[in-house]
Amino acid sequence: MLNIALFGPPGAGKGTQSKRLIEKYNLAYISTGDMLREEIANDTEIGRIAAAVINKGHLLSDEFIVQLIEKRLMDYKNVNGFLFDGFPRTTVQAYILEGILLKMNTSLDCMLSLEVPFDELKRRMLERAKIENRVDDTEEVIENRFQEYREKTVPVANFYKEKGIYYPIDGMGGMDNVFDQLTSAIEKTHEESKKNFIIMGAPGAGKGTQCKRLAEKYGLVFVPTGSMIRDEIESGSLLGQHAVSYIEKGDIVPDEIAIKLIERRLKEHPNAKGFIFKGFPRTIVQAYILDGLLLKHNSKTTTVINLEVPTLESIRRLSKRGKTFNKRPYDKDTDIIIRRLERHETFTSKVVDFYERQGKHNEIDGTDSEDLVFAKMCKIFDKHMI
Repeated sequence: MLNIALFGPPGAGKGTQSKRLIEKYNLAYISTGDMLREEIANDTEIGRIAAAVINKGHLLSDEFIVQLIEKRLMDYKNVNGFLFDGFPRTTVQAYILEGILLKMNTSLDCMLSLEVPFDELKRRMLERAKIENRVDDTEEVIENRFQEYREKTVPVANFYKEKGIYYPIDGMGGMDNVFDQLTSAIEKTHEESKKNFIIMGAPGAGKGTQCKRLAEKYGLVFVPTGSMIRDEIESGSLLGQHAVSYIEKGDIVPDEIAIKLIERRLKEHPNAKGFIFKGFPRTIVQAYILDGLLLKHNSKTTTVINLEVPTLESIRRLSKRGKTFNKRPYDKDTDIIIRRLERHETFTSKVVDFYERQGKHNEIDGTDSEDLVFAKMCKIFDKHMI
């Protein structure tokens, strides 16, 4: 998901650039001014409350603005993110936006600020006032609006500068030049933000095959915990020696082993675009552990894909694999296969619930052909990779 706040004083050209950005990136446009006017025009309960406050010359409270924004965010489906125009205008509202997006398990990617000298802003607004016959846009009013903007929004700029996501944009060029600067800043932000995918599914669901194809297509680092553990066993390392007894029984290895291996892989690829995790997390505890590992590296889980395959189909696939060169130690024993599937079913439902509550869970029919499953997974990846 891509979330942008577009910053700039009156007359900086936010409206023009907003339209182009929402079209290019398939974003939902969140303008507090537009939303208020719409609610008032539609005579909704929120609109009536807003009109009563505004008509008395008072400012709407932050609590009211939060209610308005949350209502609008819930209305949007199938968008790649949000573009906020006119919000946040104060540091209090900046903290509010952090909380709203955190509730949606996302965050603001960048604050883009259109920088235009005051003399040019005044010229633009006076010209616009003539064209639109806006008698209220006098020089005195314009100066007051700009002074209010400066006093309230400089602290907001500092808020996002401290977070490292503030990008000043020269608003004096032509529309195309300004737009190119905006998109360059967005792409830079997106490049710096790692994308982390978790691929879930019962043993035999085809996770490994799909993960390798996806990692290659999107330039991501594959983190197959099971394979990494088997490599440790083959090398005879201390970690491998500790893990072997669990693997032979088809049990989940102790979490500290997986943590060390995942931590090692993350450190080996500090400049990676992101990671694809397979075989971890398998339990709710491991889900919390992975969140902690990613947070330690200033990252987070992007989304989760669960390949759904019926139990009998999993048994058939694993038994078939047990007769091939790619067989696992536990593929040859039907009892161990069934035990692994039972453990998967017992623990995975809680992990699925964990990510469903965050709005990050996707389910795909794993019984389709390999190419069709891959195509469906690519659609989900494309949405998040932009």
